[in-house]
Amino acid sequence: MRRILIIDDNPAVGQALTLLLSLHDIVAEVALTPEAGLAALDRRPADVVIQDMNFSADTTSGAEGAALFRAIRERQPDLPVILLTAWTRLEAAVELVKAGAADYLAKPWDDAKLLATIENLLELAESTREVARLRDERRRRRVALAQRFDLSGIVYASDAMERTLELACQVARSDLPVLITGPNGSGKERIATTVHVNSAVRDGAFVAVNCGALPADLIETELFGAEGGAYTSAIKSRDGRFDAADNGTLFLDEIGTLPLAGQVKLLRVLESGRFERVGSTRTRHVRVRVISATNADLKTMVRDGRFREDLYYRLNVIEVVVPPLAQRRDDVLALAEHFLAGRPGLVDAARAALLAHAWPGNVRELKNVIERAALLARGGPVTPELLGLPAAELAPTPRNLGEPSRDAVVAALARADGVVARAAVALGLSRQALYRRMDRYGIAG
Repeated sequence: MRRILIIDDNPAVGQALTLLLSLHDIVAEVALTPEAGLAALDRRPADVVIQDMNFSADTTSGAEGAALFRAIRERQPDLPVILLTAWTRLEAAVELVKAGAADYLAKPWDDAKLLATIENLLELAESTREVARLRDERRRRRVALAQRFDLSGIVYASDAMERTLELACQVARSDLPVLITGPNGSGKERIATTVHVNSAVRDGAFVAVNCGALPADLIETELFGAEGGAYTSAIKSRDGRFDAADNGTLFLDEIGTLPLAGQVKLLRVLESGRFERVGSTRTRHVRVRVISATNADLKTMVRDGRFREDLYYRLNVIEVVVPPLAQRRDDVLALAEHFLAGRPGLVDAARAALLAHAWPGNVRELKNVIERAALLARGGPVTPELLGLPAAELAPTPRNLGEPSRDAVVAALARADGVVARAAVALGLSRQALYRRMDRYGIAG
């Protein structure tokens, strides 16, 4: 049930507002003095307060109303308060709006305008409660996930990354091959590490191999080792990566770059755990958990004959997809703050700029941008100019906040926990101007 508290020393005002609100299924409670209003708030919370500015016939200063407003803010800082003014100086009401009041209306009020303001505030209150509920639920899930599994220090805030981590942790306990897919710089190796540290072989080595960085003629030697004299520079026998990863995990990054000859041998190891070193006929046996990763479309490579179909299905028993940063915007600011590592933070316009950027280089690009900006900031806060992002993608600065982007509005509301008054100040807008932009962008509450 939506509830409004009316604090006004004129009983006729309380009766008129109660009747008006009842026609719109809004319950109103009337208090005739500031003391009674504060007591009513202590007994039962309200969604919105409508308060008079004057409670004395001897003055039009609005001092009593200002004192009441401050007392309400002390009790409930985020409670929306609408000011009703009659003889009060307009400047007093404006000052309170700057201090966080939701709006002010002159007596006699316009019913349509008052109702529109109240409905907006009630929707915002409902949205804020829902956001808080979802935030608490998300926090509980993440705490539970971190308690059950070792997340390898991965920083995230998005639901998309949470789902990726949940799947990675669930499949870690099996010994089946895992294929991690996602764009470059998205954090595939960190996911592979998470799989390893939660697996049955977590006490063994985690050996990472970038297949794309290995010379084609040395791939077999790197993976499987070589006997002394197997080739000109092989003076003595050497272990391969499979030997090094025995009883542990071998992470094969950029698996799509592995030549077909290497794919044949890799398939045999996956199927049997057996291989021969280059230049040897003796079969060796290892117990290795294989995790592979790629940013390539392996299905297309299979169709084009560049990747073995049988190897593809052997590697892709379980696929874990790491979304690009552009699809997990909630992670941007969390990662940025992490990369700042306790140094002075980001100004609001810089936050908006980070949210507006497309991040084609994903987490790796974000890390480089933040570390460079922190260096240039010389101990001060990071501003948009220091980020070095394309000018077209920079959010407006405080000197030019007339038309913030949808992302900037969403970011400001999120930082203000849904309180429009706070978000409006951060964006350099009036509360009414922010409401208009919220309507235009389709932002509920």
